[in-house]
Amino acid sequence: MSNVKESLETSLITASTRGNYEQKTGAVNVPIYLSSTFHQESFDSFGPYDYSRSGNPTRDALEKTIAELEGGTRGFAFASGIAAISSALMLLSSGDHLVVTEEVYGGTYRFITEVLPRFGIDHTFADFTNVEEVEKAVRPNTKVLFIETPANPRLGITDIEAVVALAKANNCLTFLDNTFMTPLYQRPLDLGVDIVLHSATKFLSGHSDIIAGLAVTKDEELGSRLGFIQNSFGAILGAQDSFSLIQGIKTMGARLSQSTESAQKLANYLNNHPLVEEVLYPGLSTHPGYDIHARQAKSPGAVLSFCLPDRETAKAFVESIQIPVFAVSLGGVESILSYPTTMSHAAIPKEEREKRGIKDGLLRFSVGLEHIDDLIADCDQALLIASKIKQKVGI
Repeated sequence: MSNVKESLETSLITASTRGNYEQKTGAVNVPIYLSSTFHQESFDSFGPYDYSRSGNPTRDALEKTIAELEGGTRGFAFASGIAAISSALMLLSSGDHLVVTEEVYGGTYRFITEVLPRFGIDHTFADFTNVEEVEKAVRPNTKVLFIETPANPRLGITDIEAVVALAKANNCLTFLDNTFMTPLYQRPLDLGVDIVLHSATKFLSGHSDIIAGLAVTKDEELGSRLGFIQNSFGAILGAQDSFSLIQGIKTMGARLSQSTESAQKLANYLNNHPLVEEVLYPGLSTHPGYDIHARQAKSPGAVLSFCLPDRETAKAFVESIQIPVFAVSLGGVESILSYPTTMSHAAIPKEEREKRGIKDGLLRFSVGLEHIDDLIADCDQALLIASKIKQKVGI
């Protein structure tokens, strides 16, 4: 193998075949090993694979790929993003405490507030855009600081290095959900984070066709502990979906580059529209945390949120727009418009949502690969209709 250092964009394509998984035929794609069990040649010692819950060659290729892309030592592929998150959080024990960003995915909120307390694991939510607030929430028994940045759905920015320093000073681990940025745009392990988590359903896969989660550790010992949890819980990604995710990763560089370029143009357009009250996008200099994000990430990404005056206006906009699908999730080749109040953050009670700034007029837009002129024209006509609805309601 050459000693030439590859760019991450190149590694997206080459990493999965780095281990020469098919040496006999020279196949350019990792084979799909649809086998639950594996014959052992020796009575006294087994080969690297025995049962696919514990290890499968296709999943192994994926796990090595994400570990390389994130700059970690161990990668793990799970059945969903929340399976990756919940498995990582099961590294905690009864009596432990974690501090969690207030702006967090609804499924993570549900697991932390409704499942972990059953095991005697306590939590505190804090504003992670303010490190002093995080510090106030730390207790003697705090073991994990849980970060999302940019966070879902208001794209709040956490100063990763500052929170890592706080964690180290208090003997805590840091977990970071890197779904919005992917390793292409943000490498949290390089900034000292202990575990990086992904809903790989989103940008890493990119085609809205599989459900998958990934986790990466920097430390070997921590990786062994998470590997034990993965094997014990068994929430692993199957071989077919592992293959699909490998293929999705190969095209992510091109997909995310185009989507991000379009997202910037769409954010600029929305930011100048009189009906739009607020645009939340790390690529706008007015965005809270803009400077921090620019320092720790390579790009603002392809997701933005914006606020319309109220639920009725948002409803009119959604019902009038034609190109984006109106659905949960994000990160697909198709633009996906969602309503956090009843979709991604429906698990959070209304008063808690409102505390977090998730208003009834908030919409999240994951920008796909459609031509940006078409997306802007579509938004323009939908906003025109929504404006008329607003005028009628105001009369």
